[in-house]
Order: sequence, then C-alpha cells, then structure tokens
Amino acid sequence: MIVVDANLLIYAHDSTAPQYPQARQWLESAMRSPQTIGLPWVSIWAFLRITTNRRATSQPLTAGAAFAIVERWLRLPNIRALSPSSAHLAILSELAVERSIVGPNLTDATLAALAIEHGATLASTDADFGQFLPRLKWVNPLWPTTLTH
Repeated sequence: MIVVDANLLIYAHDSTAPQYPQARQWLESAMRSPQTIGLPWVSIWAFLRITTNRRATSQPLTAGAAFAIVERWLRLPNIRALSPSSAHLAILSELAVERSIVGPNLTDATLAALAIEHGATLASTDADFGQFLPRLKWVNPLWPTTLTH
C-alpha cells in the first residue's frame, strides 16, 4: 500500500505549482494501478482546506469542486480512506516522544504512524519524513530518481 501525503494531492491539482506536471502524472498513474492507495483523512482534510483557500492558491477550487475530486478518488477500486487502527496511538506516541516532536510536526508523525501501522510506504515530497527512518518506508516520487528509504 502507498499512503499519500497532502502535498502530492495538492500539487497534482494546482496547475500553477512547479511540481504540477510530475505530481499529476504520478498521482494519475498510482490511482490507475492495481496497488492499494491509502488516503489518510488528515491528507484529505488538508487537500480540502488548502485547495479552497484563496490565500493559499492563486486558483482556489470551490467547495463543491474540491469535494467532487475527493469523492471521485474514493470511488476508485484501489483507493481507501485510511483511518488509524488500535495500534495508532502507541506508534504515534513512540515516534513523537523518541524525537521530541510537538506542534505542527505532529501531523508528519501522524502520517508516519499511519504508514507504519498499515505496513505501507508513505509517498511525500516533504524531506522532514527522513527523521522517521529507518522505521518508516518513505518515497518522494518527484525526485529525478525515485528513492525509497
């Protein structure tokens, strides 16, 4: 399973982002593949919040358009809205306490914990996920040569 961070979802829909062409191609390919794609609720909420925010993007989506995109994703046979399991709090706590993670960085720890508990690889362009290695399997699909950590 590939767990997708919000940054890839956002770049794939913001045609003004420099990452747009590569992110769009990667996301469309991933969503057409037979591999299970996990969309964490935190990534979905971030996509909705940022793509509809006039201060965050030069071409904000309407709420209806943003929700329609998410609904389309969730209808695909290999896409799954990803929720924490009963192991989530213990994994999240370990990651946060071991690394003294607080504040906004807890969202990164939450995504890392979700990927770990589901035995998945996290796809994100955020290099901050390197702090969770080697426990986390992480890939940045927009690097010229895709590296899996």
